[in-house]
Amino acid sequence: MAQRTREPQKSDGSPEHYRPVRSFVLRAGRLTDGQKRALEELWPLYGIAGGTDAVEFDVLFGNDHPVILEIGFGNGDATWQMARNEPGLNFLGVEVHKPGVGHLLLKIEEYEISNLRIACEDAVELLRQRITSHSLSGVRIYFPDPWPKKRHHKRRIIQPPFVRLLAEKMKPSAILHLATDWAPYAEHMLDVMQCSPAFENLAAAGGRVPRPEWRPQTKYEKRGERLGHEVYDLVFRRRPETERGE
Repeated sequence: MAQRTREPQKSDGSPEHYRPVRSFVLRAGRLTDGQKRALEELWPLYGIAGGTDAVEFDVLFGNDHPVILEIGFGNGDATWQMARNEPGLNFLGVEVHKPGVGHLLLKIEEYEISNLRIACEDAVELLRQRITSHSLSGVRIYFPDPWPKKRHHKRRIIQPPFVRLLAEKMKPSAILHLATDWAPYAEHMLDVMQCSPAFENLAAAGGRVPRPEWRPQTKYEKRGERLGHEVYDLVFRRRPETERGE
């Protein structure tokens, strides 16, 4: 997440420049031959070119179906399954790691998936600059980096400024679905979301819900379960402005 933090001051007391604090670490990763081919041949068909122009969903997908944004899809195995299982929705997946992007492109080709597009850039900047207000019907963020060390908590993507940004971009009654297998991060997410007047928790007791049918299990999730990690699914609804007293 691209929050801003202040560098140490100069010796004369004047402030240094600001630098972004991101929720991800850009790892190089090794591309397979198939992933390289996908990035060369399939990216022009299913990828979104970089820039600052607003993404026109009706042009991008060729229809006016509701759009679901998935942030940080990893290798994309859950993403292509959701898109294939929900043909009435359009999916925009965002991931910065090229091996995962290449893997998902290959799955799009293999299963002939037409309702899925990919952005390979910082999701926060994409939201700020290129996603128009009240245009998303849902946002899904599955197993983001929990940044377990206290000094790294500022890197967690679920923070109040980010939640406010999501609220601006989501339609009334749109669904925000979060999932993590790190209990302290689940508590953090609940604390942040509870303080947001823009969202309501759809869990009866204000906590987690059973894994919804629309979310396939991820490879990361299965590995966590083998290690004894408990999975937390948190689902929230974007309140209409009338419910917020605005």
